[in-house]
Amino acid sequence: MDINRINYILNNKEKCDVYYQNRCVWIQGVNDQMAKVGFIDNFEEKDVSINDLYE
Repeated sequence: MDINRINYILNNKEKCDVYYQNRCVWIQGVNDQMAKVGFIDNFEEKDVSINDLYE
């Protein structure tokens, strides 16, 4: 996923399904090429490369 799409998702009220390794996540923030994500299925948080996120 590219940084422009991530910024659009973060600044939009529309619900967008975003995935990391086949798990649904929400993007909590972005810094350069890394995104802090929270997993929908538990309370785990992780810093991941934005290139590993997809819709």
